[in-house]
Amino acid sequence: MSRRSLDLRGTPCPVNFIRCKLTLEQMSSGDCLEVCLDRGEPEAMVLPGLRDAGHRVECIDQTPDSVTIEVICGG
Repeated sequence: MSRRSLDLRGTPCPVNFIRCKLTLEQMSSGDCLEVCLDRGEPEAMVLPGLRDAGHRVECIDQTPDSVTIEVICGG
């Protein structure tokens, strides 16, 4: 199982979702991607979008300004 990370704070929608999706396409099922996003619209758009694409998404850290999620690649 490989592990990668993306820091997408300051990256606008939908660019942040597209970058997550492109990275996950290069990964194998079961691999882990850790993503740091701004709170608000990025959090509200990216998390459901990744879940809808078949990935498992969990919030692993939160601050007032950002959220860090762990995405398990669905393949």
